[in-house]
Amino acid sequence: MSLTVLGLSGALSHDPSAALYIDGKLIAAVEEERFVRDKHAKNRMPYEAAKFCLEQAGITPADVDVVAIPYAPISLLGEARWHYAKRYAYAPDRALDAILFGNRRYHRYRKRIEWCLVQLGFDLKKVKLEAVEHHLAHASSAYHCSGFSEKTAILGIDGKGEYATTFFGYGENGKIHKIKEFYDPDSLGGLYGALTEFLGFEMLDGEFKVMGMAPYGDASKYDFSRLATFENGELIINTDYANVIGFRRYKEKGKGYYFSPKLIEWLGPKREGDIADDPYIHYAASMQALFERLALEMMDYYLGDIIRETGKIAFAGGCALNVKLNQKIIARPEVKELFVQPASGDAGTAVGAAAYVSHARGVPVEKMEHVYLGPGYSNEDVIAACARHPQAPKWQKIENMPQRIAEIMVAGNPVAWFQGRLEFGPRALGGRSIIGCPSVPGVADRINAQIKFRERWRPFCPSMLDTVAPQMLKVDHPSPFMTFTFEVNEEWKSRVPEVVHEDGTSRAQVLERWHNPRWYDLMVELEKLTGNGVSLNTSLNRRGEPMVCSPTDALNMFFGSDLQYLIMEDILVVKEGAGV
Repeated sequence: MSLTVLGLSGALSHDPSAALYIDGKLIAAVEEERFVRDKHAKNRMPYEAAKFCLEQAGITPADVDVVAIPYAPISLLGEARWHYAKRYAYAPDRALDAILFGNRRYHRYRKRIEWCLVQLGFDLKKVKLEAVEHHLAHASSAYHCSGFSEKTAILGIDGKGEYATTFFGYGENGKIHKIKEFYDPDSLGGLYGALTEFLGFEMLDGEFKVMGMAPYGDASKYDFSRLATFENGELIINTDYANVIGFRRYKEKGKGYYFSPKLIEWLGPKREGDIADDPYIHYAASMQALFERLALEMMDYYLGDIIRETGKIAFAGGCALNVKLNQKIIARPEVKELFVQPASGDAGTAVGAAAYVSHARGVPVEKMEHVYLGPGYSNEDVIAACARHPQAPKWQKIENMPQRIAEIMVAGNPVAWFQGRLEFGPRALGGRSIIGCPSVPGVADRINAQIKFRERWRPFCPSMLDTVAPQMLKVDHPSPFMTFTFEVNEEWKSRVPEVVHEDGTSRAQVLERWHNPRWYDLMVELEKLTGNGVSLNTSLNRRGEPMVCSPTDALNMFFGSDLQYLIMEDILVVKEGAGV
């Protein structure tokens, strides 16, 4: 049977996205922020993203059988709403709201999605709109995209969906079985987010900065165990300190935070500015250590038997992007393979909801082999963008592109790299990247200071040939999506120092050529010139901006930074005064 399913996310007022499956094949997936140039695209619907997916497939709204959304009504007969009301009894207005009007947000979201579909040209009488529970969508995005045929443990950890915050289950023969869920406010992701705010970053954006800061601190200096416990199979967050609402929140300059004044009394003032210093680096280390310990305890308790049986785990939810936790999981002897959905955050639920609906209707989805699922552009598109641009960029079409770019990199220059289709998810994986030669001293600092304008202590990551990974990394595990950190072998720490973090690890992308031949061939050229088939790789954007999508976005970013070289397909743009 033929089946076309469009997945649309955005229920939680951030990270709206769209994904399109046709007969089990993922044709397109993209975040709204990439088009509207507003990071996380808060309070928007995935209009541009959905429009792109339909155009990419060459279909009209009338060709779509089902629209799947990753947010569903939650029954009053279950535990979720009662748990929420009981745990938030200190804010009786919220507690009562959960009991009396607990699906208000779902109904509001559904209306907004229907409005968005009408704008896109859908006939609401003809298209079926199907709601999938948020955590089931996360679970599906991990399990159904993993390609695992054996029984698979499924783990989902994030802030929260409707009410659930954590999901434990397993997949077998394409069907997802739920074992246990935890409910708000008992959320490990929410706790990490609250501490992210305390450490001076924005929740839903800065958690990876806390993770990057943690290796600079000493987790033993502060005992964070009072913040959360996992006992007798239940996670309990201490809402005297974190995951707080209403009057219990700490407020500053009219903004309420998800931690309380009691946390400030204990740990001192909220961190300000860009400096990673004492005691905040130790707080980051303590939070990361508590997060890892509790996540592993929960995983063992609910999924241990299944993992020991088959060794396969599928993981999604915002916390699945915590690469340090993932490193600890794959280090366990009973774990054979961990698949982490590359778009584990809420953007990935568009894929998950669509995959879930496709499976439920008897059309299994393919393994997710790559994330090059957004817009792509030709040389002609690039030249046209250059012609229209107010900076009148000087461009030339070059032959042997990977070889020429490798030579520019080895001379010490960072390069803006724009090739093929845009990546889905938060990681730059060789579609829209800033790249540098990792054996050139200071190239990471140069990118940080002149281009990324971001905190100096944030690590840069390597992309490498599949032939290099077994030499450079201490653990052999598939890593096409930069979802793990690995310990780096001693010799390589001095060979590619610019991509090794403070703790001796690297968040690596290990390449196979067929997914992105030009990216692979660039590493081959670097290996010929330096002996190392490795590139420094960070996302093509400036601080606070979404990843570049179009050639015009790339030119705007290029002229708004100190970058000297921009390669888009075969078109090289060079600033005045830079050598070619």
